[in-house]
Formats: sequence, structure tokens, C-alpha cells
Amino acid sequence: MTQKIAVLGAGKIGEALLSGMIRAGWSPSDLLATARRPERAEELRTRHGVTAVTNAEAAKTADTLILAVKPQDMAALLDELAPHVPADRLVVSAAAGIPTAFIEERLAQGAPVVRVMPNTPVLVDEGMSVISAGTHATEAHLVRTEEIFQPVGKTLRVPESQQDAATALSGSGPAYFYYLVEAMTDAGILLGLPRDKAHDLIVQAAVGASVMLRDSGEHPVKLREAVTSPAGTTISAIRELERHGVRAALIAALEAARDRSRELASGGNG
Repeated sequence: MTQKIAVLGAGKIGEALLSGMIRAGWSPSDLLATARRPERAEELRTRHGVTAVTNAEAAKTADTLILAVKPQDMAALLDELAPHVPADRLVVSAAAGIPTAFIEERLAQGAPVVRVMPNTPVLVDEGMSVISAGTHATEAHLVRTEEIFQPVGKTLRVPESQQDAATALSGSGPAYFYYLVEAMTDAGILLGLPRDKAHDLIVQAAVGASVMLRDSGEHPVKLREAVTSPAGTTISAIRELERHGVRAALIAALEAARDRSRELASGGNG
């Protein structure tokens, strides 16, 4: 039986999901999308062949609802959806920091809710989507959610109690790498390289190192040691990283990101 899927609030992440599902074999005729601006809805229809609908129409007709709005817009969206969502409708939230309980208490009793934290590399099919079951979500609901997100990268199931930690590592993770590339590019300029050449060298080193980490199965310490010759250039650099507390700074940074995720989940702002 054909399953209709609706992406509500189809911004960049929502559109990436739609295009990924189409590449994975979903028919555009089975995909619905909503957008705040009519011109954005028309853009999605023209670009992907999906059907643009209102939030209420999506709630009434789709078998799975993917809520891809900003966290601050979630309460208003749920108020709009609640009268139209039957108790057996799978609701998937891709909004950062929104607990499944927040959604469950605003929908029909027993509604299955799954929480997902994707990261921005879903835009290039290299994302990581961290999946947690709500109170009423079954194995079948988790499998369906994985089928939706796997075309744009990898998926990983965790208990919802670990979502804040996953957000700190994975959801925010790409930003840390961009920050390191930015700093290393500046270092390359200081050492006498033109910016474009320093950028190309660092980006390719990052890509190559990432592929080796993913495909070799080796521990990162072992891979690092393979580059670190006795009394060589690499160990001199590592010594300075340790002397400046880079490892401790990274741990503290991720703890801060986790704590902020907890604040957002509990309604904190600012």
C-alpha cells in the first residue's frame, strides 16, 4: 500500500529530505510539502514535482508527518495540526531540542512520535540523523523513519535521554570542523601560503582523514600515530596543541553545547 509522506516546513533540510526520498525511489506524487510562503511552495512543486498543500491538508491525508519547522514555531504548528491528526498517524520531529513528550501531549492520545536530529551534511547526502522513539513509537515506526532519512546519509538510534549529547556531537559537529579549517587556513597564510592554496590543502586533508577514519576501522589514535614520527614535525605540533589545552577546550565546548540543548528542551531562551 502506498504511503504518503508530508514534510511540513520544507526549508533546506526539508527539501533535502524530499529530494533524497525521490532519488531513493519514492514517487513525487506520494510526497507532500508545506511552506510558509506560497512562492516557496510553488518552487518545491516545480523543482521536485511534489504536491504543495496546507498544514491541515497534510495532516488529513499523509501517513507520515515530518515536522521540519524551527523549534520556536513548533507549538503553533501543533495547535494547527491537532484537530486533524488521528492517533495512528506517525509524527516525526526534526526540530532541535523539542522532546517527544512536548509533541505527544498536544496530539491525540497514543500518537506515535519519533524525534530525529539531522545535521546539515544531509544537503550533500552525507548527513547523520540521530533517531529516538517516543512513548508510543514501535519498531515499525523507527524503521519507517530510517527509510526516510537513510537516502541523505546515515542513521543512528539512541535513547531520547542521549539526544542532547548527540546534538552537541553531531548536530553542531560540522561547525566545529569548519572552525578548525578556518583556523588552520589562517595558520597556512601565516606560514606563507596563499589563502586559496592553504584552503585546498586543509580541505583535502580533512576529506582524506575522514574517509580513512570511516573506512579503515582503525582507532583515531592509531591513525594519528602513523603520521607521528619520532622527533618529527607532527609531534612538535601535537605538543603545542596539548600545551594550549585544545583537547580540554573541545570537551568543555561540547559540554556547553549539550547544556544549551537541555536548556532549549526545557523552554529556555536567549
